[in-house]
Amino acid sequence: MSVPEIQAEELKHRLDKGDKLLLLDVRDEYEYEISNIGGHLIPLAELPKRFTELNARQEIVAVCKMGPRGVKAVEFLKKHGFQKVSNLSGGIHAWSDRVDRKVRKY
Repeated sequence: MSVPEIQAEELKHRLDKGDKLLLLDVRDEYEYEISNIGGHLIPLAELPKRFTELNARQEIVAVCKMGPRGVKAVEFLKKHGFQKVSNLSGGIHAWSDRVDRKVRKY
């Protein structure tokens, strides 16, 4: 399954212009506490139990540390009928490198 991705710079631009995106952070809680960009936290392991908390009509961007968990989250959500879902390419590390260096890498 091909997973749509969004680059950190494009995500920043869309957020700045007010696009209504849900950032879905799929990292573990301790990672979110270290560093985050304000996403809604549902760890990947909990997604099968909690995906009904999400609005399938809303555009969702999955965020993880470097990308792989985000890909898995997108694949899962697509299999469950979510159409407008993508992965932040390179994860929070890409955001830190290319958008906001104050966001801590770990």
